[in-house]
Amino acid sequence: MRIIVFNCGSSSLKYRLIDMPGETELAAGEAERVGPKTALPGCIHHQAWGQKEDHTLDMPDHGAAFAAVMKLLERDSHLVPEVIGHRMVHGGAIFKEHVIVDEAAFAHLEEVQDLAPIHNPPALRLLAACRQLYPKLPETVVFDTAFHSTIPPAARTYALPAKLARTHGYRKYGFHGTSHQYVAQEAAEFLGIPMAELRAVSCHLGSGGASLCAILNGKSVDNTMGYSPLQGLVMSTRSGDLDPAIALGLVARAQGDSRAVESMLNRRSGLLGLSGVSADIRDLFATADGVQDETMGRAAQVYLWRIRKYLGAYLLVTERPHCIIFTDTIGEKMPAVRWAVTAGLEALGVVLDPVKNTAGLPLPVDLAAAASRVRVLAIATNEEVAIARASFALLANAERLPS
Repeated sequence: MRIIVFNCGSSSLKYRLIDMPGETELAAGEAERVGPKTALPGCIHHQAWGQKEDHTLDMPDHGAAFAAVMKLLERDSHLVPEVIGHRMVHGGAIFKEHVIVDEAAFAHLEEVQDLAPIHNPPALRLLAACRQLYPKLPETVVFDTAFHSTIPPAARTYALPAKLARTHGYRKYGFHGTSHQYVAQEAAEFLGIPMAELRAVSCHLGSGGASLCAILNGKSVDNTMGYSPLQGLVMSTRSGDLDPAIALGLVARAQGDSRAVESMLNRRSGLLGLSGVSADIRDLFATADGVQDETMGRAAQVYLWRIRKYLGAYLLVTERPHCIIFTDTIGEKMPAVRWAVTAGLEALGVVLDPVKNTAGLPLPVDLAAAASRVRVLAIATNEEVAIARASFALLANAERLPS
């Protein structure tokens, strides 16, 4: 079954065509500059059968980008999708599991689009365009929040007036669940442990967003992100954890303009705000000793401190974990971050092998020293394959596999 997986950004559309259940990638690409006209025209970077090509065209919305991508694929009958799988960041309290889209599901998706105003609305517009242009193709939606639906009440509940919290859905939802679940499954297979028994701390450290997930017996029991992706770690442009009194003070100084404050906390804080130079830890870590630039070094130290604090807590939460998992751009490719994060954790059973850590070994790989009780794994995340897996399972369970 050929499943095309869409990952919808505010002005981009990434896609991968995957043949299931073999998980073979047949085609992939990205449509850039989707939406209002910009200085440069829109472009689709497309790859199939090892051949790359670029197509310049105007794409006023995600529906136009989707139609253009489908035309490229339909030139070859072996690349015509049979199922469309969508990634959606926030499912709210309504969607605790991934879904096959029907009229009822679509109506509920409209109800949760404001929970992630940057990500959910363009994904929903794309889904609507797909339904209009290809109404007979089955569509699925895979939620980043679904894996975290098992977070227990004690961990997901904010200490707010209970009625207020229930009325407005104020609770921890957690994010990056698609990635955390994927690398957890890969770790269980790598270690020869049933997923239902895996105890791990997953560190999704991206060049943009980042979060840690505590996994107990194969299920998420906590995530550093919360009601929104803003909570938790210091990220490229997001502040992470913040005293609410500061947020209240910022709103007051902005004369009640909460949107301006939200934008500042999401887009101009984090590493960018701390350093004033770069939102990328790779640019800052080289000067983390403070010799070249004290401000950049401090930003890196704050970034690492927050990760170490949560890692220590989650190692205890997961009750003698089998492993720590490092994934995504920074987790997979920055040995210095892995070393700094795990240094001094011998009392918790974590000992990183310095030679393995810097050797550039192919992933997945165990980077722990022989004496380490907790294995330290670097695993490449693959959210598109995870979405394809979830979509295939949904259709198989519903006996709606294309013939």
